[in-house]
Amino acid sequence: MAETIIPKATAKRLPLYYRYLNFLANSGTTKVSSTELSEAVKVDSATIRRDFSYFGALGKRGYGYDVADLIKFFKKILNQDRLTNVALVGVGNLGHALLNYNFRQANNIRISAGFDVNPEIAGTIQSGVPVYPMAELANQIHQQQIEIVILTVPTDAAQTLTDELVAAGIKGIMNFTPIRISVPSYVRVQNVDLATELQTLIYFLDHYGPTLQESPDED
Repeated sequence: MAETIIPKATAKRLPLYYRYLNFLANSGTTKVSSTELSEAVKVDSATIRRDFSYFGALGKRGYGYDVADLIKFFKKILNQDRLTNVALVGVGNLGHALLNYNFRQANNIRISAGFDVNPEIAGTIQSGVPVYPMAELANQIHQQQIEIVILTVPTDAAQTLTDELVAAGIKGIMNFTPIRISVPSYVRVQNVDLATELQTLIYFLDHYGPTLQESPDED
């Protein structure tokens, strides 16, 4: 049977559901309704039920959802049962902040290698993560079987480094640079533009006030 295609907006909400379900489990909660989940994650209950419906019958009418069963299911769907090594390219101010954070709330993701052109940083260990010179980029990506990188480099170096990363076998890039990098169709890019997000927040505050809740992403 062909694999069901999940809308991008749904896929983006799955980690949110998984994180809150773990909070529930840690507090001793054994079952939850879509309404209760909706109030917690600020996604309307109809959207939650629709998201869950892509994966079949996850709940029972009149009972709701079993928290432990949902955690087990989403853990597998989100590959939470295996460790994913990620590389950080560019260890400047933002890069250092990401190294300090290093996804400590997620035990299945870690930054295992950093890369930087600064000779004072390359060859050192920052926040427990080895930082390599750029000359070792392709070799370390291959040795550590890294397929995902976080890109936090100056704008003028972003596309050149992207081309090197793609040639080295990278399949996914979280792009913190303000430009939109070009990649082949088989490479996925997630753009994170903090300035744009902040400007969007300011716009909504100015025009609608603080009470407007963000609506779910369009599918």
